[in-house]
Amino acid sequence: MNGKVLITGSRGQLGTELSKLLPDAVLTDVEELDITDLTAVRQFVKENNVDTIINCAAYTAVDKAEDDIETAEKINVLGPENLAKTGCKIVHISTDYVFDGLGHKPYTPADETKPISVYGKTKRAGELAVLNNATEAVIIRTAWLYSPYGNNFVKTMRRLGAEKESINVVVDQIGTPTYAGDLAEAIVAILPQISEKTKGIYHFTNEGVCSWYDFATEIMKQSGLKCQVNPIPSSAYPTKANRPFYSVLDKSKIKDVFNINIQHWQKGLEKCLKQF
Repeated sequence: MNGKVLITGSRGQLGTELSKLLPDAVLTDVEELDITDLTAVRQFVKENNVDTIINCAAYTAVDKAEDDIETAEKINVLGPENLAKTGCKIVHISTDYVFDGLGHKPYTPADETKPISVYGKTKRAGELAVLNNATEAVIIRTAWLYSPYGNNFVKTMRRLGAEKESINVVVDQIGTPTYAGDLAEAIVAILPQISEKTKGIYHFTNEGVCSWYDFATEIMKQSGLKCQVNPIPSSAYPTKANRPFYSVLDKSKIKDVFNINIQHWQKGLEKCLKQF
């Protein structure tokens, strides 16, 4: 690779972790580059000699997206499409929300998608836009992302755990927490291996399976907080957008194709908490 790597959404959780690992990368967020403007995107890529794009930019306000469909579509569909049209190699980040969560075995990249929220639908459309417009594209679906940066479940639990004696957390949504630092390391390992042959959709989360309740309990334990975590059903905590109940992702493809080792989620949490 003789051109530069562009990281869009560089101030988000994953973008921040990637920018630490790729100090020479060109970093943009919404203020520096509007990915929904194709002319601006093409000009920026040319001026900055970019040959690889890691697209971490996304509209991720899941409940808000139910009412703000237009913005979600612009950022999650048109943006990735524009980036894919530059002719650069592209790594595009997607989500477990492309599935309905009614399955009971880990979802493979080949499994049928059935998004049940506006967010999930726009993210699936974004995947297709990238596949249809880029020659060398790797789409990585991830889930339950957290880091020391931005807003996420780990930071919320630590704050509540320090303030309250007990909290309620849903027990019937199952998945795998993913430390953004581990995902960033995997992406950096993949970059030199991207080719037309490796084009496609891949899954990456940490290893293991748990509920949000299990995750919250482990956060309290590893953080040394005495807060009691009580399991509740999702029905006791209604949200505007539907969430997939089961979103464990099968990671064998990414491990086989790119020779990647993946850590257990409890280990990822340990690594993350050391940075607080």
